[in-house]
Amino acid sequence: MNLLKSLAGATALALGLAGAAAAQDPVKAGFIYVGPVGDGGWTYEHNQGRLAVEEHFGDAVETIFQESVPEGADAERAITQMVLAGADIIFTTSFGYMDPTVAVAEKFPEVKFEHATGYKTAPNLGVYSARFYEGRAVQGTIAGRMTKSNIIGYIASFPIPEVIRGINSAYIHAKKVNPDVQFKIVWAYTWFDPAKEADAAKALIEQGADVILQHTDSTAPQAAAAEAGNVFTFGQASDMSEYAPSPRISSIIDNWGPYYIARVQAVIDGTWESDNTWDGIGPGMVKIGEISDAVPAEVKAEAEALRDKIAAGEYHPFTGPLNKQDGSVWLAEGETADDGTLAGLDFYVEGIEGEIPN
Repeated sequence: MNLLKSLAGATALALGLAGAAAAQDPVKAGFIYVGPVGDGGWTYEHNQGRLAVEEHFGDAVETIFQESVPEGADAERAITQMVLAGADIIFTTSFGYMDPTVAVAEKFPEVKFEHATGYKTAPNLGVYSARFYEGRAVQGTIAGRMTKSNIIGYIASFPIPEVIRGINSAYIHAKKVNPDVQFKIVWAYTWFDPAKEADAAKALIEQGADVILQHTDSTAPQAAAAEAGNVFTFGQASDMSEYAPSPRISSIIDNWGPYYIARVQAVIDGTWESDNTWDGIGPGMVKIGEISDAVPAEVKAEAEALRDKIAAGEYHPFTGPLNKQDGSVWLAEGETADDGTLAGLDFYVEGIEGEIPN
């Protein structure tokens, strides 16, 4: 009997030690990137968020990542491989990963997934994005004041609502401070391709643009503008401050670290739930990079005042009166756009020339 008790005690002790060891195993957080971590823009900032997770949690969390994953079937394979590598939560950080993320989440209900800039959710799949259009309003204000040719160029990636919102917001606010302004838009059909982005910038400069905004991820447009001279640009997703004070005169900075830390903490605490997060300047997910000395003090003050009003919730970048491109009324005087409309935005506002490609 004593022998049996001793064996039972030893077994219980062994199981207890094993359980304690398992409880101390670090949470594993995975990240899927559409570009290289050194792109200087979108992926760079997501990776900065991953590094913030490592710094915050130390040995309690392990992070893994895969960069330059094409959108589509390759993404589904990469996400699946990350699950099989033991990830507890996986962040997929590009719009085109939406359906692949949904597919993998359905196969692995015990794993948590978070998809950036998408809209499809599941019990184990949440979505998150930033209100980049708030930053575009500030950029548009600066661009409208800084242009001498009255032609502003815009390098667009893909014709999805996120990009269309940015074009509209920048145009509305450039037009407010400069009624003579025109927008020239080049669709690059890529998030990250330095050669294409540089060609797009050069094409816009040839069309007379002396200010260029971009919704693509590399610093190639900054380099093209620097080479051309007398052309101003804005950093996209990251500060791109190596091109300051000119041509880069300000930037939109995506600040993902606090969000990633909070969501990983929820996994640790066992409180994670599927959610839909869409934050902007006020909560700090979108930041406006330093406005350089190439911008006159009064223009800088005007832009910063707009930034602060947006942050305080005192102003919405899509406030009427605003018409659609065809002249029909979109928003009446004082009316603001609701999130549902903005999430599916598929039209230009009045004054923008050209068609949105299919």
